Amino acid sequence: MTSHYPVPQSFLSNAFLDKQRYETLYQQATLSPETFWAEQAEQFIDWQTPWESVLQGDFSDGRIKWFSGATLNVSYNCIDRHLPQHANRTAFIWENNEGDTCKTISYQDLHDHVCRLANALTSLGVAKGDRVCIYMPMIPEAAFAMLACARIGAVHSVIFGGFSPAAIASRIDDANAKCVITADYGLRGSKTIPLKHNVDKALADNDCVESVLVVKHVGQDIQWQQQRDHWYHELVDAQASDCEPTWVEANHPLFILYTSGSTGTPKGISHRTGGYLLYATMTHHYVFDYHPDDIYWCGADVGWITGHSYLVYGPLANCATSVMFEGTPTYPTPARYWQVIDKHKVTIFYTAPTALRALRREGDDYVTQSDRSSLRLLGSVGEPINPDTWEWYQRVVGGNRCAIVDTWWQTETGGIILSPLLGQLEMTPGSVGKPLFGVAIDVVTPEGKPVATNETGLLVLKNPWPGLAQTVHGNHQRFIETYLTSFPGCYETGDEALCDEAGNYWIIGRVADELNVAGHRIGTAEVENSLVQHPGVAEAAVVGFPHEIKGQGIYAFITLQANQQGSETLKQSIKQHIADHLSPIAKPDVIQWANALPKTRSGKIMRRILRKIVTGNTDDLGDISTLADESVVAQLKADIIK
Repeated sequence: MTSHYPVPQSFLSNAFLDKQRYETLYQQATLSPETFWAEQAEQFIDWQTPWESVLQGDFSDGRIKWFSGATLNVSYNCIDRHLPQHANRTAFIWENNEGDTCKTISYQDLHDHVCRLANALTSLGVAKGDRVCIYMPMIPEAAFAMLACARIGAVHSVIFGGFSPAAIASRIDDANAKCVITADYGLRGSKTIPLKHNVDKALADNDCVESVLVVKHVGQDIQWQQQRDHWYHELVDAQASDCEPTWVEANHPLFILYTSGSTGTPKGISHRTGGYLLYATMTHHYVFDYHPDDIYWCGADVGWITGHSYLVYGPLANCATSVMFEGTPTYPTPARYWQVIDKHKVTIFYTAPTALRALRREGDDYVTQSDRSSLRLLGSVGEPINPDTWEWYQRVVGGNRCAIVDTWWQTETGGIILSPLLGQLEMTPGSVGKPLFGVAIDVVTPEGKPVATNETGLLVLKNPWPGLAQTVHGNHQRFIETYLTSFPGCYETGDEALCDEAGNYWIIGRVADELNVAGHRIGTAEVENSLVQHPGVAEAAVVGFPHEIKGQGIYAFITLQANQQGSETLKQSIKQHIADHLSPIAKPDVIQWANALPKTRSGKIMRRILRKIVTGNTDDLGDISTLADESVVAQLKADIIK
């Protein structure tokens, strides 16, 4: 039986959304969406010039534009407009990896840092429309870099600091970046990550990058190319602390963020300025019920969309005070999160189920030895949160007094799509609640017909909203084929879901060949392509499986070269190869040797069969009439590793 928890009355008494306000906004957005979005745009964003139209286009060809003709600047909206009244308000509280250093950055400090960096980029020849790749640790300069690009109209592409040189190179090349901003090294728990070294290797055969700007973060020696490389502190500190914002049209690209593709190279998801900023700002305000006296902590890395929308852009546009955290949940002890919450009196905490499961496994004592009485709202993001972890989060971390928002959204959606907005008065563990204002959703069969209540189907979004990405960088046809083709007139999320009798949605998981490992989306094709580059591997197929900590682990079926023998040493070599050539996150949790893989007669690997084998769900393998050799399946089942 599904449990329901009332939203604490102490929370509701001061919340922006009561039940009546929630229903009014939802009805307005449904009945007159363009009027609704125009009102939200006027409320949340400062525009230099007004728009000519609110919305142009639809899902038929994906050429959708929001607020056409209007001009704005994201950096101005996140910083300058707050200065007359809130120059001394804290924008970021930065906690370093070791926990022995804390920096407080006011909105005036942020303005001065961003302007100096913007001027430095201009001095390097970076101009409006140029792409800048940011490969950084979780330090304030990462946010400065994003905002400085926005200030001059450059397009940033943040690359997660855990990616390997090959993954970095593919993203830099696809973006045709003019400049890279990085650091000498990154720190993550007990690990030191050679960021500059990785960039050097990524640029070995590159001909588009003209300059590399390097933050001296750790201070260890690095390689140096005199004509290309510049120390951040030397170049930036010499600049003026004023830089006039570059006003851009609302549909000017703000950033490119790469997400793994299920059919090969990563997709450069391109978000545009006006619609994205509005959606990130509005959803941050309503979902987290942000008030001016809150201390807000989003634990995401800026290398992912959550760090973009809910650590940098949404909070800053709302003049929020945010914690920015360099470390890991368990370093130096599993008490670290709770110590940071107490130290800074955090009121809103947004993290991933992966982190919560890892911390729960360490026992309650690390949590209960802290106070945490400042907390009033807890959030979850990145993957479905299982009900027992939800209840632990609410009971142990929140002390049964906090509201919980379990959110669902994607890199492509730009911001939260499903969440139990607290005007709905109750919370259901495991459910991601209802659609946000202005977003129409359905759960359908593969043929596009709506499924019944409590029946699993494919989640589709039926109308455009301002946060939706507008294209895949350099390949709009790929955008159409990936998201807008299977269900004409709808956006295909690629997730399975169901809707219960109360209208609450439940996310079941990914449908296609894409994995969600600890909240990180990884394409099976990327992992498989990297696996077969190992000299011992002839062929590989990877699928996801339920993992106690990560939510989803990676299970690899590998056929070896004829001259190879399977061994534990070879498995470790293959895993290290993936870590070096793709990312440590993409290392298979389990490797099973396979004499052959299940294929159709045309040679396509039938991954749905592999998924059933891994999960033990082999009673019904579905239609296997196209399977070339049924004996392969029996052998794989017999050899499964549990």
